[in-house]
Amino acid sequence: MGIAGRRGRVPAVVAALGALLLLGGAVAPAATAETMREREWYLDRMRAPAMWKLSTGKGITVALLDTGVIPTVPELTGKVLKGKNFMEPERGADKDANGHGTAMAMLIAGNGANGQGVKGLAPDARILPLTVWGTTKEAGFRRVDALVDALRYAADSEARIIDIRVSFPTYIDDDERDSLKEAVDYAIGRGKLLLTDTGDTAEDGNDVTYPAAIPGVVGVGAVDKTGTVTKFSAYGPQVALAAPGADIPIRCLEGKPGYCRGQGTGQAAAIASASAALIWSLHPDWTGNQVLRVLMNTAARPSTGTVPSRYLGYGTVRPRLAVLEDPGDPGPADVNPLIAAHEATTPSVSPSPSAPTPSANPSGRSFPDATPIPVEDAGQGPGNTAVRIVTGTVAAAAVALGAVLLARRRKRPARITEYGVDYTRER
Repeated sequence: MGIAGRRGRVPAVVAALGALLLLGGAVAPAATAETMREREWYLDRMRAPAMWKLSTGKGITVALLDTGVIPTVPELTGKVLKGKNFMEPERGADKDANGHGTAMAMLIAGNGANGQGVKGLAPDARILPLTVWGTTKEAGFRRVDALVDALRYAADSEARIIDIRVSFPTYIDDDERDSLKEAVDYAIGRGKLLLTDTGDTAEDGNDVTYPAAIPGVVGVGAVDKTGTVTKFSAYGPQVALAAPGADIPIRCLEGKPGYCRGQGTGQAAAIASASAALIWSLHPDWTGNQVLRVLMNTAARPSTGTVPSRYLGYGTVRPRLAVLEDPGDPGPADVNPLIAAHEATTPSVSPSPSAPTPSANPSGRSFPDATPIPVEDAGQGPGNTAVRIVTGTVAAAAVALGAVLLARRRKRPARITEYGVDYTRER
């Protein structure tokens, strides 16, 4: 679920969040093992059972910057570290007033609760909950300074993957934007992999948000069961990768019992984070830059058009190619491929130490923006055709992003959806 919103827009109570999150329906009964397994369609598509024989994400911690995580839910027993609350320190990070962070943690590391609950794609990964959403008017809904502090905290922690589930519009002020970029650069320099959702506003302004628009952050879009980008998934040059994000079973939010069927780029980002955990668990000596490069090089993409696509980025994640087959050359440890591609299109900007000018060559492979990927990929598309991340068509993407950001800053702010996701109850 993409979490985006206008700076300073603060609901008075947590219940206001719930009204935006859940849309009617009856309370879900507990799912049987067979029913829940069938609902988690993407696990078989991604060949998760086969991958779990080699990697379960063990040894990898994912810092989840969200609404907190409840460590006592059956799916997450023994998986959640202490964490920290950056909005309301007295509450801690083990409380989750609306359940969003807990639901996303399950998609990453859920143990399935003996077949009755959600099974995460990386079931042996651990979660470091960092709360970046407030629950009262006094505390604030969300703040840039809290996200910056959480990013730096995660960068200095044992977490290798940082899954960011809060975002801000492009019209935040320059100082806030600069502080976010500095925190992102710091985390990348520490070897971390940063992922975030691109948002669910494609049909409602298609807003570009931070930190997705910061070079080096992996903006994740959503695809459905057919492998086609969803109608709600925000698009543009900020999209780096895509992952399943439609008809995903999660624990119902706002304290409601049972499981709900959800959709959103947030689910996609969680599944992409779990994909990275599976790969990193097999290659613990890699940096986040190398895991990212392998994710990009093994992503599923049609055979015609241009890379990156403004809808799918470099393609839909396929961790099974890296886990079950050959991950390919992970490349240099200190070069973030997204920053390198960005800097290759802006030669007047001096490269940072963590992102020198890329030396890779164009792969020659490309794909059109609107072409759906094969239905089998969410996980089993065409073979591993490595795509080296380079300058080629990235220039157009960079120019487009600049134009979008400039337009967003000049025009009157559009309405932003706080939690732009629909939920229907399982019956």
